[in-house]
Amino acid sequence: MASGPPCPPSGRRLRLLELLLGPLLVLLVSGMEPVLGQKVFTNQWAVHIPGGQEEADQIASKHGFINHGHVFGDYYHFRHRTVVKRSLTDHRGTQVRLQRDPKVTWAEQQVSKRRKKRDVFVEPLDPKFKDQWYLYNSNHRDLNAKSAWQLGYTGKGVVVSILDDGIERNHPDLMQNYDKDASYDVNDGDPDPQPRYTQLNDNRHGTRCAGEVAAVANNGICGVGVAYNAKIGGVRMLDGEVTDMVEAQSLSLNPQHIDIYSASWGPEDDGKTVDGPAKLAKEAFLRGVTEGRGGLGSIFVWASGNGGREKDSCNCDGYTNSIYTLSISSSTQNGNVPWYSEACSSTLATTYSSGNLNEKQIVTTDLKSKCTDSHTGTSASAPLAAGIIALALEANKNLTWRDMQHLVVRTSHPAHLLTNDWRTNGVGRKVSHSYGYGLLDASAIVALAETWTNVKPQRKCVIGMVFEPRNIGSHLSINKSVDACFGTDSHVTSLEHVQARLTLSYNRRGNLAIHLISPAGTRSTLLHPRPHDYSSEGFNDWAFMTTHSWDENPAGAWTLEIENVAGASDYGTLTQFILVLYGTGSASSSSCDKAQPGNNNCKTLDLRQICIECDAGHYLFQQGCVKECPPGFSVGSQPLNYTVGNSIPPASVPACMPCPPPCLTCSSLSPQACLSCPPHSSLDPISGTCLHLNQYMRESPGSFMVGQGNPGMQIQLSSRLPITIAVLSCIAIIATFAGIFLLLQLRSGALIKLPSLEAGGGLGGSFSLGGNRVVSYRGIPTVWGDDGINTDSENEEFDVQNERTAFIKTQSAL
Repeated sequence: MASGPPCPPSGRRLRLLELLLGPLLVLLVSGMEPVLGQKVFTNQWAVHIPGGQEEADQIASKHGFINHGHVFGDYYHFRHRTVVKRSLTDHRGTQVRLQRDPKVTWAEQQVSKRRKKRDVFVEPLDPKFKDQWYLYNSNHRDLNAKSAWQLGYTGKGVVVSILDDGIERNHPDLMQNYDKDASYDVNDGDPDPQPRYTQLNDNRHGTRCAGEVAAVANNGICGVGVAYNAKIGGVRMLDGEVTDMVEAQSLSLNPQHIDIYSASWGPEDDGKTVDGPAKLAKEAFLRGVTEGRGGLGSIFVWASGNGGREKDSCNCDGYTNSIYTLSISSSTQNGNVPWYSEACSSTLATTYSSGNLNEKQIVTTDLKSKCTDSHTGTSASAPLAAGIIALALEANKNLTWRDMQHLVVRTSHPAHLLTNDWRTNGVGRKVSHSYGYGLLDASAIVALAETWTNVKPQRKCVIGMVFEPRNIGSHLSINKSVDACFGTDSHVTSLEHVQARLTLSYNRRGNLAIHLISPAGTRSTLLHPRPHDYSSEGFNDWAFMTTHSWDENPAGAWTLEIENVAGASDYGTLTQFILVLYGTGSASSSSCDKAQPGNNNCKTLDLRQICIECDAGHYLFQQGCVKECPPGFSVGSQPLNYTVGNSIPPASVPACMPCPPPCLTCSSLSPQACLSCPPHSSLDPISGTCLHLNQYMRESPGSFMVGQGNPGMQIQLSSRLPITIAVLSCIAIIATFAGIFLLLQLRSGALIKLPSLEAGGGLGGSFSLGGNRVVSYRGIPTVWGDDGINTDSENEEFDVQNERTAFIKTQSAL
């Protein structure tokens, strides 16, 4: 390239200033709306290429673009890899190079345009709207529906089906929104879901739920639905014999047309039943989330249950306890836990419903073209949630079933909800067993849905935690450190659902409480005591589920606690504990984790078009931006220098930095924050450090602190252990083994008489080796340290075998 005449000094300084301020100017305008008369240029191009898809891909690659496919005809959507997302000036060089390509007939850099929805929101004039306190009221103790409507979202284009006892399709407040393609009568096998009328009106449930979702607005009848422009259908399936096949037919009705299924039913809420979907219904759930809505997944909204008076647990209900359902609980008008509410760790969020006699209930449509203001229970909460989810789907039709759960977790809030079990989890969110993540917020969820990027594919990591039966008695604690399938395609770094699949027997199941504690310290109650549950059947591969560790990193020590809270001398055995971690991972080899220079999350580029600073919430990694650091790296900071030739005081930017040695993976950049260690090392979960293991003696952590060692593999004691105590300990070991040897000689006929090793004097029955753990010897032990001491070597068979080998080798040497 020909060089021009040298710039004068003042010109050079001016050029340097332009180069320095250019990226900063871009930063100032990024995220700003275009002001009047100013164009904001994007990094998107519209390009006309007559040669077809392959030709377009080649041209995109040649000029540094990514081809995002057809607009229509031969027009293609290109995005440039290194051009900033928003700029007040066009990228002339890129435009010229692209336009000069002989195979490109037209190209244009795209400009951001202001567009305003022309909807004019008018508050519903329906006579009962003023009584729908839970949709909008002046004290803001509501679901914030009015604000979502003002943003232009009313459920238009979204289809909801109520799985219940039928729906009065000719009700004047439902007729306009009724959708026959979202309806069926499974009980009688015909397309008409009209309920069966009785003197007691006991088939009114489905019609009431339907009105909560999509009662028509501004028609002068009753009130309005949360999503009053959504399409509503009903499946009549509860007014007859309910079988596995009836449930499966209902859950799988027209999954490419129906977006949301709302169900306010389940097994008996009697405080003693443990029941869930059978074979066909399980298959229907799985098919729904994998194939429904064109592969985005059907959304199943479920009422958490009304067994509060019987002290029931919704984790014993396999429908609300499923990862595929969005489980909804209730709050009263005053923000209290209703008397019928069930607490459990699978509940995701809450809407309003009935409470005490002095608290208002839910207004909705009723049988025989009527209106009611007395709909109650969690039956009324789930349809309100289904309506709010319909608003979110209208805002973004590309949301998957998992995206929707992420949105609910992020936008629900404790508000004024009262309970004594609000806790802050490992990522700083408040969560409760009565309310999940809190009250749904219609306005917040649609606002987040508008800009939401689909989550990465779900990963599932399955870890066996117990390998032999364990006696439960009055209390059992299982503690094991896991790596969350590190090094495999199943590696999970950010949690969604967690299951503890348990098989256990117990003579009175209702006396048990079961808790699961995550590495971040989040304590989930998987089962609270159920006084009416006298069963001795226990649990058979029952998947207790918790949502309380959402977005936490699962690597580290998990603890399962099973306890008898009744104080009775009950008995039982735990025979299976499988930990199942669902979530997302960050494979460092994938293109979405190794962001390229100039990627969408880059905030500042230097003169070489290399990313040197990322947007908030992202970290610099290998000249790109990532949402989370890959294994072997943790969040830190690195100096930021603009490559412009002038000296600028360095600033620091968040970046992924390598874990300090010897940590293989880590939770922070501290030698005491290791999550996993290299081969021939053991993780001490208490100190968070890696301990080097001698090839011939792999003692359980806590007895020896072994350092890196010299080339001769010499054992080095921890600095916490004075060398004199170490020497005495070694002498004590040798003396003990010598005593055992002499004792064996005695048994073979020797006349020497020695004091018993189990007596209190002499060497004693036990002695300490440096740490807090006491190793007891009563003859030759079958398991090293088997006196009720939990070690971290719960790759159990492997470590116990090594410990036995070490003992036998020592005996041979003596």
